[in-house]
Amino acid sequence: MYLFIGADKSQIVNENELRPLYMDFQATTPMDPRVLDAMLPYEVNYYGNPHSRTHAYGWESEKAVEKARGGVARFYKSKKKHVITTQTEHKCVLDSCRALEAEGFEVTYLPVQKNGLIDLKVLEDAIRPDTSLVSVMTVNNEIGVKQPVKDIGVGAVFVRRRPRVRVEPLQSGGGQERGLRSGTVPTALAVGLGAACEIAKQEMESDHKRIKMLSERLVQKIMSEVPDVVLNGDPEQRYSGCINLSFAYVEGESLLMALKDVALSSGSACTSASLEPSYVLRAIGADEDLAHSSIRFGIGRFTTEEEVDYTVKKCVQHVRRLREMSPLWEMVQEGIDLKSIKWTQH
Repeated sequence: MYLFIGADKSQIVNENELRPLYMDFQATTPMDPRVLDAMLPYEVNYYGNPHSRTHAYGWESEKAVEKARGGVARFYKSKKKHVITTQTEHKCVLDSCRALEAEGFEVTYLPVQKNGLIDLKVLEDAIRPDTSLVSVMTVNNEIGVKQPVKDIGVGAVFVRRRPRVRVEPLQSGGGQERGLRSGTVPTALAVGLGAACEIAKQEMESDHKRIKMLSERLVQKIMSEVPDVVLNGDPEQRYSGCINLSFAYVEGESLLMALKDVALSSGSACTSASLEPSYVLRAIGADEDLAHSSIRFGIGRFTTEEEVDYTVKKCVQHVRRLREMSPLWEMVQEGIDLKSIKWTQH
């Protein structure tokens, strides 16, 4: 049986192949149809370059971009060479930090506690006079833990007009965005961002409540049906839509293959090709076997209770089946303490 997400739940990919239920919202999310509706006119009808100011096409696009603009200016100019981040940051941030190290920067990689949160005292002690950047992701994309960003410190940069402050551009070229970020503004994307922000302003609170309810439903149902399941990361300081569970005595990749009618992952999409256990789970001190047995469930705005219940049903079914095939599970049922066994090296 296959379930679907979206308006048309009977969509057929190939003649006899149905799309699996989607539960991998940390990898990517479907676009809200209302955002698409806001963007489409600027892809089809109002397609002018917002920087073309000699005709109506450009004026229309510029007006739309200015209406959607709601960010703050940022700048990049510093002689400070020390950067602080965490061992559980997204892979793209860690790779960027390594590239900075090759350019002469010094990077401090903060450890995290067993619940996935950083120790604020350790962070405070790591800050130096030459620290230029502290990069800590708000929500971890693998285990959903929320770092105390407000306590760490949040700020924005305001670039004054008079006296004028000269800021080195993020991207050189045509001088758009007041010279800070060259390149033609993609009108449709700017409009889409504006529409998404409007929707978030109106619905974010109710979305969070609903996603939290679905998350608790999934975790409670699985844990009530299957023993020896571990919720990775802090149980309270977390984003509800990201659930990372380790199923003891089950290989995570085997479970993923068994759950072929549910789109899930065992970690970050950027590292999904690797068979190595998650570096995030290693950083929080998870045992090697539990790190290998983790599955990430992603819940989003369009996820339904029926989809959660179906995912739970299939997950419980396949965990039980895989454990029945596991000699380790059989030994545990016989009361054998696996940690007391001395395994022979071959």
